[in-house]
Amino acid sequence: MANLEHVNVTVSDPKATAAWLGAVFDWKIRWEGDAMSGGHTAHVGDDSSYVALYTPNRVINDPQHSYTTRAGLNHVGVTVDDIDAVETRVKAAGFTPHNHGDYEPGRRFYFDDHDGVEWEVVSYN
Repeated sequence: MANLEHVNVTVSDPKATAAWLGAVFDWKIRWEGDAMSGGHTAHVGDDSSYVALYTPNRVINDPQHSYTTRAGLNHVGVTVDDIDAVETRVKAAGFTPHNHGDYEPGRRFYFDDHDGVEWEVVSYN
């Protein structure tokens, strides 16, 4: 059996992104420090998986639309036990939930963060 350990996403401010990820998903910073080419990285998640948040040591250009960019990151999916509580925390973090859906076997919604990364929140409860 294989398990996904982490994904690595380039963001404008790893510390700020790690803070709202912690507030929304109750994740912790597992590691933070210098990264390749003079950049900075924060690993935020739980004991089994995490999101690596990287920023280079240079200005980041505006991203292209991920669904039309080859090898673009379309969204990151996170499963939760209490989707309503998480949606409340998403709103408190300043993001706007959209594309709600009830489907077999669960419920979902999406939101876009300040870097244009789309997050899907799913509950199978």
